Amino acid sequence: MIKRLDNLKLKITESEDKLFKIAEKSLGTKPKAFKILKKSLDARDKNNIFWVYSIAFSSESEPPKPVPGRVKNPPAVAVIGGGPAGLFCAVRLIERGFMPVIIERGENVEKRRSTIKKFFDGGGLDENSNVQFGEGGAGAFSDGKLNTGTRDGYNKDVLEIFHRFGAPGEILYLNKPHVGSDRLYYVLQNIRKYVVDNGGKYLFNTVFKGFEQKDGALSALILQNTATGEESILPVSCAVLAIGHSARDTFVMLDKSGVAMTAKEFAVGVRIEHLSQNIGYAQYGKNYKLLPAADYKLVSHAHERTVFTFCMCPGGVVIPAASEHGGVVINGMSLYARDGINSNSALMVQLKKSDFGEGLFDGMNFQREIEKRAFLAGGSNYSAPVQLFKDFTRDRVSSAFGEVTPTYAAGTAFAPLGEVLPKIVTEALKKAVPDMDRRLKGFSCPDAVLTGAETRFSCPVKILRGEDGESVSVKGVFPCGEGSGYSGGITSSAADGISVAEKIYEKYKNH
Repeated sequence: MIKRLDNLKLKITESEDKLFKIAEKSLGTKPKAFKILKKSLDARDKNNIFWVYSIAFSSESEPPKPVPGRVKNPPAVAVIGGGPAGLFCAVRLIERGFMPVIIERGENVEKRRSTIKKFFDGGGLDENSNVQFGEGGAGAFSDGKLNTGTRDGYNKDVLEIFHRFGAPGEILYLNKPHVGSDRLYYVLQNIRKYVVDNGGKYLFNTVFKGFEQKDGALSALILQNTATGEESILPVSCAVLAIGHSARDTFVMLDKSGVAMTAKEFAVGVRIEHLSQNIGYAQYGKNYKLLPAADYKLVSHAHERTVFTFCMCPGGVVIPAASEHGGVVINGMSLYARDGINSNSALMVQLKKSDFGEGLFDGMNFQREIEKRAFLAGGSNYSAPVQLFKDFTRDRVSSAFGEVTPTYAAGTAFAPLGEVLPKIVTEALKKAVPDMDRRLKGFSCPDAVLTGAETRFSCPVKILRGEDGESVSVKGVFPCGEGSGYSGGITSSAADGISVAEKIYEKYKNH
């Protein structure tokens, strides 16, 4: 019989070994099965901070998990996109008996890391292999945050799969789990080995250019090698569209091919950087040095447009995330240790269709125009425009950095962000930051650095699908993940990938 104990409190200086002793005392013998179910930090009283745990344990060994059902005669399945949605879909498809082909326009993660470093160091941008495109998707060069606001039934599966392929065991129970970009690098290679060892296949440097239909159903994909330009045909009856939020050329192609889509609202903004120690002190007081780098999550309704923080990277850096020539896009990244001098977060303003237009691609073009203005403001060399918060509020170009030095790798240039972002966005930010300071002291630090532009918060279009997971216009096509408008972040995208794999299994399990 499994026993469970909740609300167990440990001082921040106490060892977790104490939890095993509590279980042993409860059973009267050493448990054969012991598991931490949840771990969270209670920092409401900065003078009395403690960890809170839930544990499960038993005097009996944990029974093996049941083997999932498998398709006996699986059809050919392609997964277009090697980000979280595509990869987790592929893993579940293999578990269900399929042998998927993963089509990725970018490079494998080893080559991709080298290509990205060259870009960060001032080299040219590869439009097919960058922070947005390549094995692991945009999530591979982020913080690897796995906490999510969704309650998808597959969220637990996502954490277990990450752990299975090399993520630390603590992600299974931490309230706010993360992997770190440095560890994701190895997790991705382990997933690839599993896929290939079980009959799957990767086609890197391969762009999805179109598809063929027979009787209203998918019959083949048209692919193109990015190095040679050579086109090829891949016969498949089932394809997962896990293309990511930045595959703008693919969305245009899908629209021309008659795939039903709709425009959706999104958010744009900046990255805000503070000293990590200041965020730590604001959250935890004098004990911050004894605790992991502090995070935060803030929302403001001080303006008619909601402003919120997103993808907060404790001890992280701001990185170049462009995927098109002539545009500056930024993102945040941190390693597992989260020990950088600065902490940063996206600071986003929610937009409405009235702000950018009702057309299918008006939102996409709106994002692109902001990125172009950021490129010009930064000096037309992928340097990012920056402004100290005190100067941003006064519409004044900054002239020198204060206590915060920006971490953006490709260089920065002082520029007025009011000339990069729409007025509705800058006015909302000016009201929101002081409002957020009421909940996080120091957030409106005059020397805080704002870097533009953060435009890839979410996909501006949605590929329509039915209850069965298939496109409403092309049978055999399964829209999936963030790029199809069904998720927003690593965990929710991976969970949607698993969900789509299960729908494919349901379709073919009796074939």
